[in-house]
Amino acid sequence: MTKVLIVEDHASMRESLTMALSGAGDFQVVGEVPNADYALDFCERLRPDLVLMDVQMPVMDGYTATQKIRALDDPARAKLPILAMTANAFDEDRRNALESGMNGFLSKPIVIGDLVQELRKIL
Repeated sequence: MTKVLIVEDHASMRESLTMALSGAGDFQVVGEVPNADYALDFCERLRPDLVLMDVQMPVMDGYTATQKIRALDDPARAKLPILAMTANAFDEDRRNALESGMNGFLSKPIVIGDLVQELRKIL
């Protein structure tokens, strides 16, 4: 079972992703957080296998959070697979996500089949 942390500022999106992943079989959502500032702490405490990271959030954006995760002292946590989620679907947005250290990229609205396929690809 793959443990997933969802980092997303919209409660309805967190709920939708949780429901979709629970129906997809191999995934267990171990945490949902409303902003990236919480992501670092939850990565340490919950030890997820991957993170779904919204890019545009208040307090701290997903790019910055990813860079901070990559800088963690724990090598296993620093290499944690992170999938970017954003409403922006331009090549520049995809490039920014990958350059910040994210492993994959999905544009919103999220299509569940595409999400599951991308998660399996980065695992």
